[in-house]
Amino acid sequence: MDRRVRLWIGFLGLLVALLGLIVWNVNAGSVHVSSGEILSILLGRGGDNDVIVRSIRLPRILAAALLGGALALSGFLLQTFFANPIAGPFILGISSGAKLVLSLTLIGFLSRGVAVGSIALILASFVGAMLSMSFVLLISSKVKRMSLLIISGVMIGYICSAVTDFVITFADDANIINLHHWSLGSFSGITWSNVGVMAAVILPALVAAFLLSKPISAYQLGEVYAQNMGVNVRAFRAALILLSSVLSAAVTAFAGPISFVGVAVPHLVRSIFKTAKPLVMIPACFLGGAVFCLLCDLIARTAFAPTELSISSVTALFGAPVVILVMLRRQKENL
Repeated sequence: MDRRVRLWIGFLGLLVALLGLIVWNVNAGSVHVSSGEILSILLGRGGDNDVIVRSIRLPRILAAALLGGALALSGFLLQTFFANPIAGPFILGISSGAKLVLSLTLIGFLSRGVAVGSIALILASFVGAMLSMSFVLLISSKVKRMSLLIISGVMIGYICSAVTDFVITFADDANIINLHHWSLGSFSGITWSNVGVMAAVILPALVAAFLLSKPISAYQLGEVYAQNMGVNVRAFRAALILLSSVLSAAVTAFAGPISFVGVAVPHLVRSIFKTAKPLVMIPACFLGGAVFCLLCDLIARTAFAPTELSISSVTALFGAPVVILVMLRRQKENL
């Protein structure tokens, strides 16, 4: 198949899937809303389920799309940085570090009766993500085998998750105890103001990543090649770290840690488009992450309605097999 045709088909397929899942997510749930009523509500004519559609489902759908795209893009940037196909914010413990600092911040403020705003949540998550990333970078400077780096990242994630669970378990305030649901990963409870804040953080990061397409393309061919092409490798690596940490922090702040999206989606997108070019991968990963998380959130909401599953459990169910296949393929190539 011609490369240009493949690109058109791939992006068109992702857009159609995205639009289809948006409609399906608005329509489905514990309360069924017909397509005609949805159209009437969106046109401002109102309906019996106006509050459900406008105030609950639409913000949640937009959040799932934005945060899913952010996770997938963060995974692609980390895979580029470490030159490792299974690097991702969840596997490397970056999401868990963000969760730990965010939980401690929430507990510290809520126990004193102080409300925490969306920007403060993102800042706390960013600090946690950067701390975890610092540990990962420190380990990467000490070990030569990437498998040891991944194992170390997983261990960091477990330590952070254990401390977080310990703190949440012994919290006294009822609002703090409810953090346990958030710590498992969920898109529920998203408001329009939350969507506005996450869009103000994620979309500029997406643009910045796209502007780095040319340096990323050079860096994929090796640090020496990138330097010969005029890329300031130190500044470039710092930019990748900051962007991936900001994206991971935004996701953790609003939805908690969500597993395997950052690892699985870049590989699924790469298999669709048959290329690793950043000009293609960056927008494709973002769209693919949005589609993946909308599908998983639909399953989490409707599979056992009215009981809602943890979004991280559903993403792990679909994402973990992709990671296993990648590892098996990589081992086969090394034989």
